[in-house]
Amino acid sequence: MSPTSQAKAVTHTPTVISLGQIWMDIMMDVGDIPAAGGFAVASDASPNLGGSFRVLQASRKMGTPSMHAGIIGTGIWGTAIRTTLAEQGIDHIGQDRIDSDSGFRLVLNNGDSKTFIARYGAEAQGDQNVFDTIDPEPSDVVHISGNSLMDHSASGIDAFLHRPESAPQSHRYTIVINPTRSLHLVSDQLIEDTVLSQPLWSCNRQEAQTLAQRLGVDIDYSSTLTVGGGFDDAMRVLCADLGDALHAPLVLRAGSRGAWVRERGGALTHITGFPTQPIHTRSAGACHTGVMCAMIAQGWSLLDAVRIANAAASLAIQHSSSGIPQCPKRDEAIALSQSDRPK
Repeated sequence: MSPTSQAKAVTHTPTVISLGQIWMDIMMDVGDIPAAGGFAVASDASPNLGGSFRVLQASRKMGTPSMHAGIIGTGIWGTAIRTTLAEQGIDHIGQDRIDSDSGFRLVLNNGDSKTFIARYGAEAQGDQNVFDTIDPEPSDVVHISGNSLMDHSASGIDAFLHRPESAPQSHRYTIVINPTRSLHLVSDQLIEDTVLSQPLWSCNRQEAQTLAQRLGVDIDYSSTLTVGGGFDDAMRVLCADLGDALHAPLVLRAGSRGAWVRERGGALTHITGFPTQPIHTRSAGACHTGVMCAMIAQGWSLLDAVRIANAAASLAIQHSSSGIPQCPKRDEAIALSQSDRPK
């Protein structure tokens, strides 16, 4: 090893790097979503960064260096994204585009459901070379969002997964992936390559069921059909069967019920959760994933990282602002995770 490489190895701080996408979300609260040609007045409107931003923000709140490797455009939305990342202490190490602005999503919320209208931008305009300059260290955690698997940037994800360093035989860094409920839009080749890389999967129940269906995994819920059977038993079976099919670690999130964890090798553990208040309009899943990634980068075991992430997600919901869960600071999350937990 050269002196330069030795210095780099000594000085490097484990980092969370996201290959995901960041866009602007504009949420508008409307009583009734109008039909085509209709008109409605929003009672409230709030712009916030969406996509992988919440994962990186949560990681940074835990004190872990965090970097965004996706594309940012030039324009009103790209400027807002760069400004917010800088304010949060999140470095942008990805490409910049001067010929396109970043995209945005219009989210219409009527209290019962949300309707999304997306305008894709620079974040979705990558190619197979988009991540060529991204060089994670062995101690880093690389986060991949399911949204990055569905557009032109997917070829860049595929190229990254084909690196020798990303192979499951080496696992030079930890790869964490959040799938999406829209896996029908992902190519068969990319699904296969993603599974073969054996990343750490982090899913909610709907995402896990969608992934199982896409892979043709028949989840056997027969053991849960008993007098005492219920949600917890079904989640245990889903985590075990899907994890076995993936041959990879799997975290199955369930809000206040905690998370089921299938470790590499097959051991299955339920990590209890914490009470939450239904006052948010968005999931705390991004907070959970970001905290988990940060704690793994800091050297915590997977089970301990999930336990702290459970606590952080609960606190994030309590701290909701405009319906968006706000990740707590590291000390607060760890303190709750180490308190007496409900059985």
